[in-house]
Amino acid sequence: MSTAHLVEPHLAGFQEDFNALRHELAKVVVGQADVIEQVLIAAVAGGHVLIEGVPGLGKTLLVRTLADILQLRFSRIQFTPDLTPSDLLGTFVVMETAVGRRTFEFQQGPIFSNLVLADQINRGLPKTQAALLQAMEGEEINVSTETFHLPQPFFVVGTQNPLEMEGTFPLPEPEIDRFFFKLVVKGPSVDEIDAILQRTLESAPAELRAVVDGKRLLEMRQIAGKVSLAAPARRWVASLVAATHPDFPKAPEDIKRYVRYGASPRAAQSLVAAAKVRAAANGRNEVAKEDIAVVIAPALRHRILLNFEGQAENIRSEILIESIVKSISSK
Repeated sequence: MSTAHLVEPHLAGFQEDFNALRHELAKVVVGQADVIEQVLIAAVAGGHVLIEGVPGLGKTLLVRTLADILQLRFSRIQFTPDLTPSDLLGTFVVMETAVGRRTFEFQQGPIFSNLVLADQINRGLPKTQAALLQAMEGEEINVSTETFHLPQPFFVVGTQNPLEMEGTFPLPEPEIDRFFFKLVVKGPSVDEIDAILQRTLESAPAELRAVVDGKRLLEMRQIAGKVSLAAPARRWVASLVAATHPDFPKAPEDIKRYVRYGASPRAAQSLVAAAKVRAAANGRNEVAKEDIAVVIAPALRHRILLNFEGQAENIRSEILIESIVKSISSK
C-alpha cells in the first residue's frame, strides 16, 4: 500500500486539529503568526524548541497556553546559577515505613512533565545544562544507579534573552543541536501593541478550548511521519544542509568566508520532519518545495556557527541561509 493511501483518510482530521490549535493560540498571543505555526510544527514533530527574544514579548504565555490546549502536564523551571541537577531531575530521599524501617524513595523533579519550559536556559550552570541535555537526548534520566523514563509526549521549550550577557553560560554546541527549532520572537508593531492593550485592559480573558490531548498529539506525529518525500526533494534537503559547511565545494562564498562549522545530519532530519508536518497541516500527503523553504530558517539558524570574522561583522544566520537557498537549486 502506498504512503499516500495511508495518509489521505487522516489528513482532514489532522488539518482540522492543527488549525484549531493555531486558532486557540492566536486568541492569547497577538501577532507572531510564524512563531505560532512553527512551535506547533515542532510540538507535533516531537522536537524541542529554543525561543529567543527580549523580556515581555509573551514567550512564557505562548508555552503555557500551548500546554493548556494540548492538555499536557506543564512545569516551568527558572534557570539560575544556583539551580542544581537534582533541582531539575529529582533526588532520592530517606523515607520511614509504617514498621519503622528506613528506605530510599525517588522524588521526581519538574523535568517529569510533558511540556517543560526552561526559562532563561543560558543562566544555568553547565552541569545543570548537561542534565537537561540528557533528558532531551534520550527522554530518560539517570539518578544514582537508576534510570527513569520521562512521560510521553515530552517537549522542552528553552528561552533566552539575546541582550543579557552577564551571568550567562552559552549553550554548548551539542545542546544547541538538540533543539529542533530556534525561533526568534520580534517586537510587536504599533497595531499589535494596541491590540495587546485592548485585550489586557478592556476585554475579559480569552476562553480557551482544549483541542487535543497527548494521545492525539502522538497520533498526529505518526500521520505526519507517513507524508511522502520525493527523491528530488530529499536530495535538495541534503544539498542545503551540506552547503552550510565552508569546505563544501558548492557552498556560497558567504558560507566559506563567515562560517566555522555547518549543520549536522540531525538538522536535515529536523528539516524533513518539520516539512512533513507543514505539508499535512496544509492537507497534502507529499512534501512540497514551499514546505522546506518555510522551515529551513528555524531548523538551521542555530546550527550554523560563525567564525571570528562572522562574529566580528555580526553576520545574521538568516542572511547566510538565504544565500544557500538561492545558490542550491531544488531541481
